[in-house]
Amino acid sequence: MADMDYQQSVMKQFGKNAQNYVNSPLHAKGNDLAWMKQWLIESGKGGILLDVATGGGHVALTFAPFFEQVVALDLTPEMLKVAEKFIKDKGHSNVSFQLGNAEDLPFTDESFDVITCRIAAHHFPQVQLFVQEVYRTLKKDGVLILADNVAPEKEELDLFYNELERRRDPSHFRAYKKSEWISMLEETGFWTESLITFKKKFIFETWCSNMSLPSEKVKELNEWILSSDKDIKGFFSVESEEENVLSFQGQSVVIVALK
Repeated sequence: MADMDYQQSVMKQFGKNAQNYVNSPLHAKGNDLAWMKQWLIESGKGGILLDVATGGGHVALTFAPFFEQVVALDLTPEMLKVAEKFIKDKGHSNVSFQLGNAEDLPFTDESFDVITCRIAAHHFPQVQLFVQEVYRTLKKDGVLILADNVAPEKEELDLFYNELERRRDPSHFRAYKKSEWISMLEETGFWTESLITFKKKFIFETWCSNMSLPSEKVKELNEWILSSDKDIKGFFSVESEEENVLSFQGQSVVIVALK
């Protein structure tokens, strides 16, 4: 799929499901977000923050009290609209909202002290451009805090996980391996300060409803998971009851990288 067509697919998917992502427990909370906040407090970082692919605005909301200015950027107008209402209703006036592409950031060089991106990079078709753009727009000694779902290092498990995500959400491009993220960041010039992983439990029904998956597609996906190799189901801790998938477990990562 051409990049422009792919971006349209992302905008369509998230435009119609924008409010779901404001309300999603996996996005609103999570060990990764708590860890990011704690790291920020301990680091003493402040100044100007850019939150790339802000989605429902949960990172921008969490970090707003610690920065003079926060810019929340997203590709999807509907997502920005619900994020703006969500954040302003919480009383924060130092957050601005910018329509834009993560792979072509509409900012000058060395504009930000900190850039965040959480549970979004698996939608970027040219993720290396995103990494380069983050490096360009960070100030010297700036920090990238990246959080995303990751694929296992073993090829068979990687293929299963990414196929699983694409069957639910056609705007999913690729969840990268931890090793791939480190390579991309360090080849660009970043210094990897820390990497921490978290187990991430997906409740199947909620996971499907976030994308407004039609019932026949939910059934197909349920059957596909249950028909998978037992070792794969074991690795992802698939839980089922009476031929219905209840949950499965993935992994997320938070990487702190310094310019």
